[in-house]
Amino acid sequence: MSLPRYPKYKDSGVEWLGEVPEHWQAISLKRLTKKIGSGITPRGGSEVYASDGVLFLRSQNVYDEGLRLDEAVFISPEIDEEMSNTRVQPGDILLNVTGASLGRTCLVPNGFVSANVNQHVCIIRLQPDGFRSFVAYAMKSGTVKSQIELVQTGAAREGLNFEQIGCLNLAMPPIAEEANAIVSFLDQELEKIDALVQEQRRLIELLKEKRQAVISHAVTKGINSNALMKDYGIEWLGEVPEHWGVKRLKHIKASTPNAFVDGPFGSNLKSEHFIDDGDTYVIESNFATQGRLDTSSLKTISSGHFSTIRRSETRPGDIVIAKIGALFGKAAVLPEIDKPAVVSGNSMKLTVNNEICETSWALWQLVNLKNCGEIDQLVNGSAQPALSLSGMNQLVFLLPPIKEQREIALFLNCELERLEKLITEATHAIDLLQERRTALISAAVTGKIDVRGLATEEAA
Repeated sequence: MSLPRYPKYKDSGVEWLGEVPEHWQAISLKRLTKKIGSGITPRGGSEVYASDGVLFLRSQNVYDEGLRLDEAVFISPEIDEEMSNTRVQPGDILLNVTGASLGRTCLVPNGFVSANVNQHVCIIRLQPDGFRSFVAYAMKSGTVKSQIELVQTGAAREGLNFEQIGCLNLAMPPIAEEANAIVSFLDQELEKIDALVQEQRRLIELLKEKRQAVISHAVTKGINSNALMKDYGIEWLGEVPEHWGVKRLKHIKASTPNAFVDGPFGSNLKSEHFIDDGDTYVIESNFATQGRLDTSSLKTISSGHFSTIRRSETRPGDIVIAKIGALFGKAAVLPEIDKPAVVSGNSMKLTVNNEICETSWALWQLVNLKNCGEIDQLVNGSAQPALSLSGMNQLVFLLPPIKEQREIALFLNCELERLEKLITEATHAIDLLQERRTALISAAVTGKIDVRGLATEEAA
């Protein structure tokens, strides 16, 4: 879509704005506001969060696309009263002022329920004639985000103070009618873009569900639709090919010593054991959960200390399993590495008996057991979920003939590669749409395009 420009432009006098329409002016945000301030952490911190009460907004609720309340928490009316100066009002602009989400911003919609904010979210309250919706869009523009990035350059910790926020420069049209026309145009165009983004996100979720279903069917039913099936009386499993074996994990591990072990506990591997350029890598659970390994970022220990914890050694071709934490049960096969390695205390390693079970087949079995919730049944009841070797050893493992294991693994590699390609394409489409969204906002709120009347024309 090619959009017209204004007839005449002038130098705004502000580097980040460049030229603006001749009748516009550059203005600092503080000249439009009657309040710039942030909240505080309630006394007691997260311990006082409740499941109902007054909505308490944090940085994870503030996005350029609007408020997201799926991770919302609440505070009591009494605490809200103590924090009455940081209550949110409809029409306020919220700006994240610290951390990785620095610069994310949104407008509090009309009719919004009462809420409060913490110290990581700034409330920007405009004068009554402050063109709220226009300024809210301007705060999402690349121009403002560039200014925020500039003032943060060289800072020890990301964070904006109120003076820096007030000095952000905006390009402003002189009358409300023109600002409202720009807002109407952006409302219409961004609604279309956001709808396309949602379609791509739904597609990604469907592809992920398809991926899980493909894995589940392949490793429990096989890929031969003519195979005779048998019910082994395991409720979650249902019917499986009758020529497959049904074993436990303990039956498929190698017969060598320490084929299935967890990492060293407590004093056996502590922070003081880690050294620069050590002779032995320490493989932690983030490898199991991500499936990616950057040896340059791995912790290392000396060969001398390695000899004392050698029972936890893991080698290329072993399966590393996350033992502790939110992603327990995730697994990945250790690739070739240039040094000996041990698993850390938050991981397990499994060496498979390749005479009866392919490593890739064992991995897909573990992936499915995690996806279907069977591994989740093994965790203890503590606040920090953890797996045990004894529990994992009892997991039901299906064992087709070796040749069939390889055929199914090859099928899964091909099918999942195809699905992953589609997910990557959808993710790229979202990135392009988001770039288009930001570019359109930036062009409209700095007067690089003249959209006066376009929204009305399209609506008609």
